[in-house]
Amino acid sequence: MSTASSWFQRYLLPGFVFQAAVIAGGYATGRELVEFFMPAGPWGGLLAMLVSMLVWSAVLMVSFELARSARAYDYRSFFKVLLGRGWFLFEIGYFLLIIIIMAVMGAAAGEIAHSLFGLPKLVGSLGMIAATGAMLVFSSTVIEKFLTLSVGYLYLVYVIFVVWSVIAFGDRIEANFATATGDGSWFKAGVSYAGYNVATIPAVLFCIRHLTQRREALVAGALAGPLGMLPGVVFYIAMMGYYHEIGAEALPSAFLLAKLHAPWFEWAFQIAVMLTLVDTGVALLHAINERVAKSYEERQQPMPQALRPAIAITVMLLAVYAATAVGLIELIEKGYGTLTWFFLAIYVLPLLTWGVWLLWRRRQYVSAGSASGA
Repeated sequence: MSTASSWFQRYLLPGFVFQAAVIAGGYATGRELVEFFMPAGPWGGLLAMLVSMLVWSAVLMVSFELARSARAYDYRSFFKVLLGRGWFLFEIGYFLLIIIIMAVMGAAAGEIAHSLFGLPKLVGSLGMIAATGAMLVFSSTVIEKFLTLSVGYLYLVYVIFVVWSVIAFGDRIEANFATATGDGSWFKAGVSYAGYNVATIPAVLFCIRHLTQRREALVAGALAGPLGMLPGVVFYIAMMGYYHEIGAEALPSAFLLAKLHAPWFEWAFQIAVMLTLVDTGVALLHAINERVAKSYEERQQPMPQALRPAIAITVMLLAVYAATAVGLIELIEKGYGTLTWFFLAIYVLPLLTWGVWLLWRRRQYVSAGSASGA
């Protein structure tokens, strides 16, 4: 399969899938941009995004090459190579992260369905769950195509959004970049934001099967960081037009869209956001399915097709319940902060030390670990 892979599949597809995995749990509505980057000010926020992007690229490059070398295309196989018997630590953190992300996404889907169609918020949440579960019936190839097309649409909408914003209130954007200051926390903000989002990287591993050379893995990883952050950068620039007002908005995207006075574009943008919710759900939950499928493969049994959407729907319903029982705000405040440091400790640090050593000093060990750890 890999010999027939296209240039796009080798170099850009991993970045597109990574962006799909990050955006809805990150900056689709703009709320996370407000929380993480706006305190650092207009320029400080962009510096923080640069830090996040560089951290992502570094982790992606090593992760892609380690996965390629070990032929570890699901997170269980990958972390058996990286952490040995401690591989299950990532699975615990990953599951908790998915619960938080899906809770945020469910709430966002409910808000969008209510604002666009006047439907009860629960209907929007359940609609996202149904759409995500339906997509997970399909193969990795179909999922790759779906994610690519939806991310392409997203890029188009975001470019139009920032250009229109510059035309509509570019003077305000320029003035705030010239006068507004932050609290100097840009480096910490960049590392923190990158920290909890790196956990989505193993969700990209299923498309690393297209890579056959180290150069391809390193280039794809280097490009994936900018591809993942670019829509966030243009969104952030547009938000600076209302730097002092937008911080209090639950949905900054809806606030800015109202300022453009274009109902048709609000629909186009909200459809893009809805797609990002499904994209992220598909990418993150497909990683769980691939991990389960690997376990079935080890027992020389095929994974039941019905089990794929069943797993996804169960996890998403659990997330909606958690948001209701614990409270969405408390879930985000306590969950994201704790998991950031958890993933930095059990993923980023081992990867950039032990993982690099495996790749550059003991390449044969990686192959042996793949064969024995699957």
